[in-house]
Amino acid sequence: MRIDILTVVPDLLESPFNHSILQRAKDKGLAEVHIHNIRDYSTDKHKNVDDYQYGGGAGMVMAIQPIADCIEQLQSERAYDEIIYMTPDGKLFEQSEANSLSRLKNIILLCGHYKGVDERIRELFITKEISIGSYVLSGGELAAAVVADSIIRLLPGVLNDETSALTDSFQDNLLSPPIYTRPAEYKGMKVPEVLLSGNFKLIEEYREEESYKRTKERRPDLLKD
Repeated sequence: MRIDILTVVPDLLESPFNHSILQRAKDKGLAEVHIHNIRDYSTDKHKNVDDYQYGGGAGMVMAIQPIADCIEQLQSERAYDEIIYMTPDGKLFEQSEANSLSRLKNIILLCGHYKGVDERIRELFITKEISIGSYVLSGGELAAAVVADSIIRLLPGVLNDETSALTDSFQDNLLSPPIYTRPAEYKGMKVPEVLLSGNFKLIEEYREEESYKRTKERRPDLLKD
């Protein structure tokens, strides 16, 4: 899989993709992440990529030209399955969307900044708009890193145990059950006996019951789906 991220602050994205699971995915050749500085495509002598809003109002707007030129350059090199704009007014990102995107080959993530992008960029190029929550960040870079992380970890071969991702929270609209490791007792707090029993049928039943219980307590909205 290849992910191209378009941003005006590329330094913000250096660390997330150079450590842990994401670095391992790149090292194995399972994922490519390419960061593109939108300023490199600006025809302005000062490399400005924003301008004032028509009609007035606070906040600058990301201009069409550099973004369009960057996307068109990438499109001339390969076909993209999705061109995604990270924006607070996009569709709320959920595990089902991560699952779907992980099956694609090439995607672009456009990071909003300032007040956002000129609406015509959305009309001309964007195939999907995603939000990671009902709040506003300084830019779309952190949101893009979140989306990329959630996608890449699902790729076959990225995790040491490929079944791990299948038991994550939200995969079946349930939260994960409580988990434990050694020691079996700590300050009088004991691991549930069923997990020490070796009876995998009972363990699975316990986990399913605890998943449902935890979801009902913490995220009852998931059960409505």
